[in-house]
Amino acid sequence: MTPDILFLFAPSGQGSSGSGMMIFLLQMGAIIAIFYFLIIRPKVQQEKKHKERLSQIKRGDRIVTVGGIIGEVVHIKDNEITLKSGESRLQIQRERVADILTAKGESKQ
Repeated sequence: MTPDILFLFAPSGQGSSGSGMMIFLLQMGAIIAIFYFLIIRPKVQQEKKHKERLSQIKRGDRIVTVGGIIGEVVHIKDNEITLKSGESRLQIQRERVADILTAKGESKQ
């Protein structure tokens, strides 16, 4: 290691109060990087993948809503989906779809 880097790992001595601040800033930067790569980035990727799946919903798909209602897609408008669940027809917002169970003609795996 070069002498410039060695002062970061050495305990702070008598007159180098600036190195303590430098170590603190490096630690904070490391903590922020860890939070970003372990928590924030995977969540953003998951949301992006979910939005992509929502845009691919088509007539005949079986879906589950956030409220737990399972139904078959009958009609799709811009941001509204009409579901047939049992004897009822419901209109829901596209963002309220939690999962797509099976698409028409596909078997559930």
